[in-house]
Amino acid sequence: MSDDRDATGTALMTDHYELTMVRAALASGTAHRRAVFEMFARHLPNGRRYGVVAGTGRLLDALQQFRFGDADLEFLERAQIVDGPTLDFLRSYEFSGDIWGYAEGDCYFPGSPILVVEGPFAEAVILETLALSIFNHDSAIASAASRIVTAANGRPLVEMGSRRTHERSAVAAARAAYIAGFATTSNLRAGYQYGLPTSGTSAHAFTLLYDGEKQAFAAQLDALGPGTTLLVDTYDVPGAVRTAVELAGPDLGAIRIDSGDLAAVAREARAQLDSLGATRTRIVLTGDLDEYSVAALATEPVDAYGVGTSLVTGSGAPTAALVYKLVARADSEEPGTLRPVAKRSVGKPSRGGRKWAVRQCDETGLATAELVTDSEPKEGNGGRPLLQPLVCGGQIIARESIGTARARHADALSELPAHARQLSRGYPAIPTVFQPDRD
Repeated sequence: MSDDRDATGTALMTDHYELTMVRAALASGTAHRRAVFEMFARHLPNGRRYGVVAGTGRLLDALQQFRFGDADLEFLERAQIVDGPTLDFLRSYEFSGDIWGYAEGDCYFPGSPILVVEGPFAEAVILETLALSIFNHDSAIASAASRIVTAANGRPLVEMGSRRTHERSAVAAARAAYIAGFATTSNLRAGYQYGLPTSGTSAHAFTLLYDGEKQAFAAQLDALGPGTTLLVDTYDVPGAVRTAVELAGPDLGAIRIDSGDLAAVAREARAQLDSLGATRTRIVLTGDLDEYSVAALATEPVDAYGVGTSLVTGSGAPTAALVYKLVARADSEEPGTLRPVAKRSVGKPSRGGRKWAVRQCDETGLATAELVTDSEPKEGNGGRPLLQPLVCGGQIIARESIGTARARHADALSELPAHARQLSRGYPAIPTVFQPDRD
């Protein structure tokens, strides 16, 4: 089987049961009824105070590639997953409906209708798994990254978690982290695919390749110049710092410390660098950092951090716990009013009806509530409308740069009350208010 389809096509990145529903709906004559699905989180993970929307751009890319090719259809037929009418439907599948969503980089709260998909039932339901896969991963990473950026308090952060996650997830994680404020990534595919700035130093293996740090540092300096970053904790940090400055001079770019009591070692290294005249040499800390350890280093003489494992695993919350639920449907294929529908099961209820959302703010511009209503907000009624049109009649209409999403996140975060940026467990920073309030 060709790998080309795996690299470009997205139609089989779905669950078997999506096609079970499509097959049954086609057979019963309900597949083309107008339907509205919404994606939302019932709660924020781990007592966090806000979430970050990420994955919108990737979903639009995936939607553009959501087509069933001949090999896909052959597999589905051979595995007896679909019947003839369903094969015919999938062969010509192309989403024809409308999609709205929170703009990428914005913040969200429990109940926020992050994504709204409206179209024929069979066309819309089949996007469920793909949308959830992308947004649950990317929003979890961006939400963790935002907290780490807040903890760093202006010091730059390098995303370096590629080796701690799936190779495709690593690229998406780098993108999500950049949206949330990380400065660079170590992942070259992310740099190539999304235009992210990349950076890298060297590993302990490079130092161990040579007879000693002097030879290793000399080789790196010869190749990359004095502005490079030297890893100084392979053997003895003070000795390595002394050797690094002897070889590079006072203009050595940076040193990286990856182990030990990072706070104490950073203080000692800073004092030593200054005593050797390398007052402009920066100190970069790495080594299983998360938002809490970064915050604990706030008063230490640190210039930058590298964060990997904690970031790409969502810092304890690897999914955003988003769900994709049918909230309204037509009674027939004929145009008409959409009937609100809702799941009633204990512990997992949903709110029926198509919704809109506005972030209400006080006179100073500080967010006070997430207002979710059943009617589109009117211009001039106050607040900031949150749902933006992404797809209209099957056509993608909302492409934007990753830089735009990055700037939006900074603005959205500054809009929240100060306690939103606290790392301690707490309630959502602003309440979600439903009007009218549906059961």
